[in-house]
Amino acid sequence: MDLYKVSPGPESFLPPAAAKMGNVLPDPGQGHIGGTIVPEEEAMEMAARKFLEGKVPTIFPGPLVLWHWNEKAAKKAKAIRALADAGPFRLIPMADYRPKYPKINPEVEINPNHPNLTIWHNEIDVCIFVGVHCHQANLSLKIIRGGTDCYTMAMCAQAGHEDACLSFRDATVEKIERLTWWVNKLKAEGVKSQAKEFTQFKHIPKWREAEGN
Repeated sequence: MDLYKVSPGPESFLPPAAAKMGNVLPDPGQGHIGGTIVPEEEAMEMAARKFLEGKVPTIFPGPLVLWHWNEKAAKKAKAIRALADAGPFRLIPMADYRPKYPKINPEVEINPNHPNLTIWHNEIDVCIFVGVHCHQANLSLKIIRGGTDCYTMAMCAQAGHEDACLSFRDATVEKIERLTWWVNKLKAEGVKSQAKEFTQFKHIPKWREAEGN
């Protein structure tokens, strides 16, 4: 069987699961690009390049790093903010997984049940998932691949995500910082960010306004 290449869509109304097509997850020290297993550093460099080439590069942090449920989560959240600042890259949270009907606010959140709405509204062309539970991430990645042309990446705390265009596994604080290092290295070598200008947070909660933050 030929390798199923995981590429930006739009692919189909119901794109196949990459695992069903025979794609496998990387072993420790590896990542995958388009379904092809590569050394982790190669995946890191490609992820950094894709981010810098993107017009609307966006990080989607999930509940595993958004909420301060242990000290490791708090450290990862700080590392992700440093990554966002290095680009700079947009931050749009996936705060929870509940379906939100009849609508969501795509300027300030993404939801795994209809992530394409946030991708379309903000014209996001490259994104990375981090801190999203695996089953919800794979659901989102398939929907995005099916209906948008966004290049998807996933930084997984477990074994990686075969339904992303690019993924690496065992996402520790150090690996998030390593991706930031790659972004800064490429910028120092003359690779310029192609991102459009943006305001990081378009929505400020009323309680934040009251505190003057």
